[in-house]
Formats: sequence, C-alpha cells, structure tokens
Amino acid sequence: MKDSPDSGFRSGYVSILGRPNVGKSTLLNSILGEKVAIVTDKPQTTRNRIIGVRTTPSAQIVFIDTPGIHKPVERLGEFMVKEALESLKEVDIVLMMVEPRMPRREEAAIIDLLKQRKNLSVFLLINKIDTVRKAELLPVIEKYTALHPFNEIIPVSALKGDGLDIVLDKIIEYLPEGPKYYPDDIFTDQLERFMVAEIIREKIMSLTEEEIPYSVAVEVVQWEEKEEMVVINANIYVEKESQKGIIIGKRGSMLKAIGIASREEIEDLLNTKVYIDLWVKVKKDWKKKAGTLRELGYR
Repeated sequence: MKDSPDSGFRSGYVSILGRPNVGKSTLLNSILGEKVAIVTDKPQTTRNRIIGVRTTPSAQIVFIDTPGIHKPVERLGEFMVKEALESLKEVDIVLMMVEPRMPRREEAAIIDLLKQRKNLSVFLLINKIDTVRKAELLPVIEKYTALHPFNEIIPVSALKGDGLDIVLDKIIEYLPEGPKYYPDDIFTDQLERFMVAEIIREKIMSLTEEEIPYSVAVEVVQWEEKEEMVVINANIYVEKESQKGIIIGKRGSMLKAIGIASREEIEDLLNTKVYIDLWVKVKKDWKKKAGTLRELGYR
C-alpha cells in the first residue's frame, strides 16, 4: 500500500478492462458525469478505445474505456481485442471490472495478461453489487484474492454510483505526480463526428434485435454548420440485403425511429438544432475485411 499523497499535483492514465457487457462504459460515464461512451444491454457495444478525462483540484485522470476482451471470430473482433490490450502499454493503473460471481475462464485469461505487466497497479472493481446480497460477495472476493495480488478490491455499482468516490480517491493515491494533459473543461478527446456516429449506432443497437446490432457500422459523410442548425448525413452499413430491410422497416418506420432518437441526443450534445439524414447501404461481410474496417475507422 502506498503512503498518502503529498501536496503535488498528480496525473496519469487509467485503463478500464474486462469482458464484454460488464459495465465499463457505464462506469466511465458515471465517473465523468457526462456521456462519452455509448451504452446498451448488448455485449460488444464498445468497439474503439474511448478517452474520458476527470480533473479535480489535486489530480487529472485520463480514463481509457476499452472493448470487452473476448475470443474473436472475425477481423472486427480481432481489432477490438487488440484495442483493449494495447491500452495496457500506456497506463499507470488498470481497473479490472468483473461481475459479482466466481471468476470464469474469461476473467482468468485477463488476469494472466495482467500478470505479464510488472509494476502495474491493478484494482479489481466488482460491479453490479446492487444485484446481490453482501454475504454473496465475500467468497467472490476471497477467490479473486487467491488468483492475483490486486492493489485494491472495491465493490461498486457503476449504474447507481455506489463506491465510485472510493475508486477516485484510490486512483489519485496511486497516480504519480505529473502535469495536466488536458484543459480543465475537457472531458473527452473524441471528435464530434465520432460521437455522433456512435449515438446513431447506439440507437440502432437499442431498437433492433438478433444479429443486426453486431452487423452495423455508421459513418458520418457530410457535416454542414448553418446559422441555426447542423445538417448531418450519415451512412448506416450492414452486411446483407435482408439486414437493410430490417433497419429501414415497413414504410421506413424503423429508420425514422432511429433518426428521431438519434437527433434528440445529438442536439443535446451539440447544443443546437440538428437535421439528420440517414442512408442504409450494404457492405458485404465488412466485419471480415481489413480494408473495409480501415475505411470505417477501425484502424
């Protein structure tokens, strides 16, 4: 355990790691008090590394939300796992997030990766504690303690905010002294175009079922700022003609619903009126093609 921090300003990078759908993006949004990462109830929602910045009077923490670590079966999955693992090379602290259950093969694999990084502070965050009784947590904590010498083990509820003050205090305690990397009013380095594309993808994931959410990519192709509004044209890419029909819906009903839900949140993000025009196009098997992935921003 480190000593209490001195009066020097502290800063550093913190990666949020875990299997898909464990609550990493919800944690980041809750800590920042701003929505910088899309959230759905479907696994593998996050595809890129997302940067979030929390600045306090004594520290600046640069969080990296990563895609869930899983066994990839396509090029897109390989990209996502690589994004997560690359984050380990540039951080001071790792927050390994798990659910309040006994570790399985996926968690053991992540721990094996962390053991390869010496001198890296690793916190275990047991998320979703609002879904279990306290007595059920004790054997879970004991099992994880036996698997790895975590610097801290902190039960949290990312959704309800429980335990997040403790997480922040402990992160600041372990960070080295350093400068501010971002101005005080910055909470993410994501470009507006990227965030708009992610909002549209989030609404598609929330409104559709089966394979559709995982077969969709969104690209903003036109952005025009006028006096009283921003005009946005975006392409929604799918892998099959049948998927295109599902997203458009009967007489365009699904596409209209996606557009309305997206526009409301994009207007909040940009703080202005927005006109959004969505087009659905087929890029056959785009998730399997390295060239197409690069074109869509998965580099």
